[in-house]
Amino acid sequence: MRHHVMLTVAVVCAVAFASRAGAQAAATPAAGPIVFHASGISWADGPPSLPRGAQFALLEGNPAEAVPLTLRLKLPPNYRIPPHWHAVLEHVTVLSGTLNVGMGEQPTYSGGTALSAGSYAVMPQKMVHYAWTGSDGVVFQLHSVGPWSITYVNPKDDPRQARP
Repeated sequence: MRHHVMLTVAVVCAVAFASRAGAQAAATPAAGPIVFHASGISWADGPPSLPRGAQFALLEGNPAEAVPLTLRLKLPPNYRIPPHWHAVLEHVTVLSGTLNVGMGEQPTYSGGTALSAGSYAVMPQKMVHYAWTGSDGVVFQLHSVGPWSITYVNPKDDPRQARP
């Protein structure tokens, strides 16, 4: 258990550093199987690339490297991610709540596609989309192959611009 906690802390620190500095993080998954029980997942504040309020747990890989990546995101009620795109293919599985997704550069935060628990979606590379939650928030799992990044259509929407 202590090894699991220390590995999680090391990986979270590496992800935060990589997100802020744009550098390669040094975390490497342990050899052998990776097992997380839901009750043992440690949540951390979301990466600086997402608006404040998100939480995440890195389950596999290193977002700064070209390796398989699995993470969970927990978004609070009435949360919004402005229009953006990713340089890599993104697989999303909703675990609880509803994730709403809209397409295009002008967000309406209404209509779109509602992905409820059990839903699965794949977002192609560079597809401009935005997301929001309703009154219950959402927990979803994201799987991709790094390096993972997010590019906001409007640079003023990028939370990294506002953070020190």
